[in-house]
Amino acid sequence: MNLDFGITDLSGTFSVMDVVAALSLAFVTSLVVAWTYRTTHRNISYSQSFVHTLIVLGMLIALIMLVVGSNVARAFALVGALSVVRFRNAIKETRDVGFIFLVMGLGMACGTRFYALAAIATVVICAVVLLMHRFNWFALNVQRQVVKVQVPADGTDHGAALDDVLIACTDEHELISTETVRGGTLLELAYTARLKKGVAPGDLVERLRAVTAGQKATVLTGYDQTDL
Repeated sequence: MNLDFGITDLSGTFSVMDVVAALSLAFVTSLVVAWTYRTTHRNISYSQSFVHTLIVLGMLIALIMLVVGSNVARAFALVGALSVVRFRNAIKETRDVGFIFLVMGLGMACGTRFYALAAIATVVICAVVLLMHRFNWFALNVQRQVVKVQVPADGTDHGAALDDVLIACTDEHELISTETVRGGTLLELAYTARLKKGVAPGDLVERLRAVTAGQKATVLTGYDQTDL
């Protein structure tokens, strides 16, 4: 009995040039998306690993689409195989999710050989992202702060004294949380506030410490642009 050790092409739907073209275009389009992401990133949570993942993900999706082709059974097999993968890294920004879906969509377009669609979508969508970044669309120019104050948990009502200081130093403020710290010996109160013109965060800290027996007071400025 003769055994056939030859290599058989089971796809019959694409050539080597198709594979090279799909993966190359997926790499180029994902590279453009990654550059756009890096250029428009504002916050401190930038991750080089995430940018590398965007490029690899685009090429990987193109590969998966080439493997699946128009075979429904193969598509269901891949869904079952990939369902065992679990990702536990939290996405820090909502815009990161958008970029993930963007490279996935471009990878799908490249893998199904819609090359013109992939190229046009990359140019148009990245141009829109760059325009939004350049002209700062939909920005809200009201800067708010988070004020955290610790007071002794001795049964004394410190709220009135704190309110007096906050009324004098802020245009508006709101209590958002109260919790015990240091084994219940202190209370930590957190407020959102908008400082008045001419009031520095350091001035507010000093005035708060004056009515809290020298306990810790913190003012977080621009907290909406910072990972807490």
